[in-house]
Amino acid sequence: MEWSDVRIFLAVARAGTLGGAARALRLSHPTIGRRLRSLEEATGQTLFQRTADGFVLTEEGSAIITLAEQMEEGALAMERRLAGQEQNLRGCLRISSADWFGAYVLPPIIAEYTNAYPGVDVEILTGTRLFSLAQRESDIAFRIVPFDTSDIVQRRLTRLNYGVYVAASAPDPVFGDGSGFRLVTHDTSTGQFPDIAWLTENFPNARPVMRSNNRNVQARMCREGVGIAVLPRAVGSQIPGLRLLGLPSEPPSRDIWMGYHRDLRHLQRLRAFITVVDNHLREVLP
Repeated sequence: MEWSDVRIFLAVARAGTLGGAARALRLSHPTIGRRLRSLEEATGQTLFQRTADGFVLTEEGSAIITLAEQMEEGALAMERRLAGQEQNLRGCLRISSADWFGAYVLPPIIAEYTNAYPGVDVEILTGTRLFSLAQRESDIAFRIVPFDTSDIVQRRLTRLNYGVYVAASAPDPVFGDGSGFRLVTHDTSTGQFPDIAWLTENFPNARPVMRSNNRNVQARMCREGVGIAVLPRAVGSQIPGLRLLGLPSEPPSRDIWMGYHRDLRHLQRLRAFITVVDNHLREVLP
């Protein structure tokens, strides 16, 4: 089996549909279907059972999935190693981060970087999903939790401070009470957030009325008077119409971590970007 065939096989196995595999590989739906049929004909095996809910691995498919993943890791390692030897400042640099970090912290950094290195195309991927550095979904990532694999070069960049905000025209809520106020909080289905726990504990009589997994949405709802919100100060300080509350205590802060795969440590466009980050990040985060 050739690597190009293995990519198709793995994408269908992971997505469960031809459409999902097509989106993951940026190929057309018919191309995925045609390549999969050719693969099964070439091997003489039925690798997937076609069901109403999608594609399910057969016994034969399940027997080779681990070997296919090992082939993938080898191919990706070769790709990363070769990319890491590039000495030019051209090509694409993929950056992943939380939505608020991409919207409120990265813009001035990206502006300076692209002005200094116009030959590099920058792609910013945001959201709650952690993009894989090993699979080169992203070249460098910014997170509020440390990276958990040994092949990632990581560094704590700075401390992220949070603040409690209300609409500019809203009165001050009573700290330790919150009666008569509502709360704008974070969706906790993907995990717990210390700042949100702090908010509900210190305004126990305020009623949670809106949740979102997007800090930008939370900030704009707060600005419209929907409720009290706790936000990264990098967000709250840049949105007109929000007012930072002066409180007896502050929400817990968190660390910002930067990481990239060790195979890319010599990639010049990545090293140049890290230099720009080092020069500016502490100034951007209040």
